[in-house]
Amino acid sequence: MPYTREELRWNGWGLRAQTFDLHGQDTAVWDFVRKTIGLAELPDTPPKPLAQTTLPPSELPGGLVETLRQALDAGRVKTDDYERAFHAMGRSYPDLIRLRNGELGESVPDAVVYPRDEAEVQAVLEACADVGTAVVPFGGGSSVVGGVEAKHGEGQTGVVTLDTTLMSRLLDLDPVSHTATFQAGIYGPDLEAELQRRGFTLGHFPQSFEFSTLGGWIAARGAGQQSNRYGCADEWLVGARVITPAGEWRTLPFPHSAAGPDLNELIAGSEGTLGVITEATVRVHEIAAKRDVRAYLFKDFEAGAAAIRRIVQAEIPVAMMRLSDPDESHFFGTFKSLIHPPGTVEAAAEKALDVAGFGEGRCVLMIGLEGDAPAVRQSIARTLAAVIREGGLPVGTGPGKAWYDQRFAMPYLRDPMLDRGVGIDTLETSTKWSNVPALYAAVRHAIRDCLGPNAAVLTHVSHSYSDGCSLYFTFFFARDLDDELGQWTKVKRAASDAIANTGGTISHHHGVGTDHAEWFGPEKGALAVDMLSAAKEKLDPKRILNPGKLLG
Repeated sequence: MPYTREELRWNGWGLRAQTFDLHGQDTAVWDFVRKTIGLAELPDTPPKPLAQTTLPPSELPGGLVETLRQALDAGRVKTDDYERAFHAMGRSYPDLIRLRNGELGESVPDAVVYPRDEAEVQAVLEACADVGTAVVPFGGGSSVVGGVEAKHGEGQTGVVTLDTTLMSRLLDLDPVSHTATFQAGIYGPDLEAELQRRGFTLGHFPQSFEFSTLGGWIAARGAGQQSNRYGCADEWLVGARVITPAGEWRTLPFPHSAAGPDLNELIAGSEGTLGVITEATVRVHEIAAKRDVRAYLFKDFEAGAAAIRRIVQAEIPVAMMRLSDPDESHFFGTFKSLIHPPGTVEAAAEKALDVAGFGEGRCVLMIGLEGDAPAVRQSIARTLAAVIREGGLPVGTGPGKAWYDQRFAMPYLRDPMLDRGVGIDTLETSTKWSNVPALYAAVRHAIRDCLGPNAAVLTHVSHSYSDGCSLYFTFFFARDLDDELGQWTKVKRAASDAIANTGGTISHHHGVGTDHAEWFGPEKGALAVDMLSAAKEKLDPKRILNPGKLLG
């Protein structure tokens, strides 16, 4: 495990010792944020320390803690306040508001257990099932949809959070077949370190990469930033080992099989409701000899989206394409210029772009390429031709390199924003290409209509396919300090209704959890939900696993 729980923020993002580096430009940056959301001043809203947060007393049935200690060992059954608070919930906006305000309610595990293998996981599940205690599987805890909140179901007593991060070993690497088998609790950096020292990569790099786990990526059906080349979780998963209250469930790592439905599809996206993913076999790739990330400018969002569509439908090999709309391009462009003030040459270049019509309202497209040198050179030429055909302008590799170097740093900006009364949240969806303009407009309108003028809504295309793409929305706003959760609920409901009513999926890669459960059923249909419920009834007859998530 790359870090201990004590090194991480229990009520925020990432390492306690790390924050977002503003390079001494704090005053200018926060003045820009303040003006963007139309406030006269930013209030001081620090989080409440853990010492001032009251946790509910344990509700575990008598003897269960001792049973768990016998099944594992005393040192891996935690009941202290820090472990309980750390595992209370994930890192969504409402999660963070509750954690920072010390208002955890009953959503606190009564104990946290750290099993090392399948036998210990099975023992935990059996012990909890015997006494009717809920079990919440927990990897990195980075869920932004309420997917790991410590909730118990009706008639259940107490919650045990099962932390998988001690199950973190590479079990097998097949260099001929290009597959690797890991224990599912391994964090992203450790997984890549194990592969890369052997010449391979999984290529799965979500923004949460540093603080999320293999099992979590699979359970949430996640997508990494370079999914165009390496695929999403459901595409690179070839086999899994899942421990359920009813016993062990395994899928075998065949390259393809027509022996009935592919049950890996049921594991990917199951969100800990059907079992605990303890082991996974995944497709890996040899490390690319060359990487290239470069930027292009477009005069409007529609032209940039057309370029992406042209590239994916022409099947040009790319690793990543990310298109920021005018609001996002302006925000991050200004943000960067405040932290790193432009020199004479950069300032002259900006003036030239403005004269050429690539000033206000422009959009930035990042295209990442990976492979051997000849293939990358060919893809550079082909993507450039597609970009130019849609009116785009190449601006070199500098912006792409800056984005690549900072791609895991942006979540660290959320905590200092919250410290200053600024709320920030994200949501994402996907739809077919012909519906992108309508969905883009509807979701942005819904968010703006709820938050009014004291907010900014940024959007980018994050993942792309031949038939459509994912739209990712980031919005930050002046928090209603008298009703923070009510304010968020209003926005979330309006945006989710807009997605459902305008032909988008309720989640492209964040999952369902509790936040999206209301829209999950209508999207799938009643018969499909009944089918999934039947699977849960078979695998988890006492319904102890992650109550309230996915199926509600």
